[in-house]
Amino acid sequence: MTSDPLAPLDLAFWNMESPRHPMHLGALGVFATQSPTAGAHAADLLASRAAAVPGLRMRIRDVWQPLAFGGAAREPVPDFDPLDHVRLHAPTDDFHGMAGRLMQRPLRRGRPPWEAHVLPGADGVSFAVLFKFHHALADGLRALKLAASLLDPVDLPDRAPRPAESRPGLLSEVRALPGRVPDLVRGAVSDLGRALDIGASLARSTLGMSPAPALTSAPSGTRRTAGAVLDIDDVHRVRKSAGGTVNDVLIAVVAGALRRWLDERGDGSEGVAPRALIPVSRRRPRTAQPQGNRLSGYLLRLPVGDPDPLARLETVRAGMVRNKDAGSDRGAGAVALLADHVPALGHRLGGPLVGQAARLWFDILVTSVPLPGIGLKLGGHELAEVFPLAPLAPGQSLAVAVSTYRGRVHYGLVADARAVPDLDLLARALTAEMETLLTACEV
Repeated sequence: MTSDPLAPLDLAFWNMESPRHPMHLGALGVFATQSPTAGAHAADLLASRAAAVPGLRMRIRDVWQPLAFGGAAREPVPDFDPLDHVRLHAPTDDFHGMAGRLMQRPLRRGRPPWEAHVLPGADGVSFAVLFKFHHALADGLRALKLAASLLDPVDLPDRAPRPAESRPGLLSEVRALPGRVPDLVRGAVSDLGRALDIGASLARSTLGMSPAPALTSAPSGTRRTAGAVLDIDDVHRVRKSAGGTVNDVLIAVVAGALRRWLDERGDGSEGVAPRALIPVSRRRPRTAQPQGNRLSGYLLRLPVGDPDPLARLETVRAGMVRNKDAGSDRGAGAVALLADHVPALGHRLGGPLVGQAARLWFDILVTSVPLPGIGLKLGGHELAEVFPLAPLAPGQSLAVAVSTYRGRVHYGLVADARAVPDLDLLARALTAEMETLLTACEV
């Protein structure tokens, strides 16, 4: 396996990280079992299967070649040992509490940046696995494929990749260059115009608004996680009654839960409209080779201050329609696209500054992670729940990730533990807000 240069956004994530601000994503899967030794068996399976997955052998090394000076690339590790990445822990009765402490630990950068932590349940009838992948190694979709490769084999539908196109030699490219100059110039002008567009939208998004105090804080480097589970049938009932998409309803649930949470903790929700970043994947599924992170995003004001649950949903719906009409390559939410226009050395030197500027761009991340609809197993034990866990940007206190799995919606919450010691309260507020929306639709 040859080296694989990091895409610009991957490089940005790699250089944005610091020991106090790890940039890995995660997933906490809870498995049902009737055996107290199931966790230990699961750890053995994960380690043995990891040895056969090429993507898990890849580490990230710096590149100082002239044409990629300051860049980085994925390359295989010849002495890869899965036991360096799979850990079996002591039994616990608090999967989320343990996951939070493990999420705050950065991945070691000199080896393949992923880990799998097996957490046996103290009840003897369950165990959990926390997967951690650095965002530069795998985005949500690629991390899902890597994690699924460690679970029990399943028959997943798969598209046959298009044959890799032969790449012309350097001499052919040089000969063709004069004829391509007009197109290159037009493309550069177009890219510059789009970059200016995005920059102007970003500036406008910060005018006249202050972030919700509970969502931003001085970073402590600590982490806490929590989760909530909703019935997808309830989400569809609200969608059919009030309109919008499933995603609109799930975002509106977050807005209502934040309102309830802020009021209950005494911060107050009046006038609060935090900026939510809604990532949008721009990955082309038919490409023969992975292209790394290909993300844009929508920026949406969450109507936390509105006391009417159906009005909150309508505000979210209208805002998402405007975002979709404008496209994912325009507006402040598309700022990640600017990574493509920054040279490798610029990412290396400016990464820490970009990370610190995240709080000026958005207040909370609300991201969706796709999961297969079929049941997954490990060692024959059913995956009962799975909570996606998103990275937390510097200076921000909360990130929300959501997945739908086998008829249920799983919200995974990651927070700065010092700034948000009551994250469980917010998790309960998500469930309460779903009930509020259902009741409002019945009136």
